[in-house]
Amino acid sequence: MYKYEQALWSQGHSYVAGCDEVGRGPLAGPVVASAVILDPTYTIAGLDDSKKLTEKKRDLLFDEIMDHALAVSTVFITAKEIDEINIYQASKKAMMSAIHGLKQRPTYVLSDAMPLTGLGIPFESIIKGDSKSASIAAASIVAKVTRDQYMVRLAKDYPMYGFDKHKGYPTKMHKEALKLHGVTKFHRKTYAPVRDVLFSQQQLNIK
Repeated sequence: MYKYEQALWSQGHSYVAGCDEVGRGPLAGPVVASAVILDPTYTIAGLDDSKKLTEKKRDLLFDEIMDHALAVSTVFITAKEIDEINIYQASKKAMMSAIHGLKQRPTYVLSDAMPLTGLGIPFESIIKGDSKSASIAAASIVAKVTRDQYMVRLAKDYPMYGFDKHKGYPTKMHKEALKLHGVTKFHRKTYAPVRDVLFSQQQLNIK
């Protein structure tokens, strides 16, 4: 998992940032990106794509990353902005902003799949990077845990939607809740299941 980082460290890049985002697929909630600069002198064992890890393992790794990384930055892009600029542009904006938000400017950036043209820092875009690069994996874990925690908090204000269970993803439970309770400001109105509910409500209002 550290081969990309070790190669860059050996070339003199002391501050290698990994960047990843989570939350492209959900019908509700933000897209969240994190950037992480790992410490070359401290190895975090067990880093992997956040989707492959159990919640307990993610939480443990999250704490270790936050304790030992040289720098961590996380950015949220709201559902409203996702609707305005589309999910691809929102994901890219979140990743770019997370990198620029690091307290230590990286000398090189590794990103998961997303080409970060215009970043102003040398970068490499790696397909399935969260399974191949320690720093990208760390970023995916931080972003995933942060977003999940946010959706759990949101569920306390909107318990009827079950955000704590599905984290905003388009499960059967979530779709049924949408039809029963309508659309909130946290829903992405350009996503088909949400758009369909809005259209149905509009038709009812017309009648």
